[in-house]
Amino acid sequence: MADILTQLQEAMDTLCTMFIAGFYYVERHHDLEQFGPNDKIPDLKADQPKEVETLDPQIFQAGQAEIATDLVNHARLIEALVSALPGLENSERDQLQMIQDLEEEIAALEAQRLEAVKEKEEVLSQLDRLLKTILRE
Repeated sequence: MADILTQLQEAMDTLCTMFIAGFYYVERHHDLEQFGPNDKIPDLKADQPKEVETLDPQIFQAGQAEIATDLVNHARLIEALVSALPGLENSERDQLQMIQDLEEEIAALEAQRLEAVKEKEEVLSQLDRLLKTILRE
């Protein structure tokens, strides 16, 4: 499973895609109505591609409601991901202290690693000397 930031980015991308799909649905399936006295509805000829395919008002509203529900649910998912991010309950000073503690732990582990490498080199050197002694005899 991906880290929280990756999940958050993917969720935001999905939400943007959902918004675009919602706009497309409304733009593509709305009723051809006049909103003002100067508005004109163009006459669409049979050979012209339809820019708007009107739906039954109940079907259109049900589609809008479904889109809105999906958007709200996805926004809740994003909110849950944001609340799961580390550090929201800690002050900047606490976070800096945690970073310093981790750096000290890393330094100690690095010292252990270097000691293990040194010990490995010594063992290899002893093994090499032993093998040379055995080959001479």
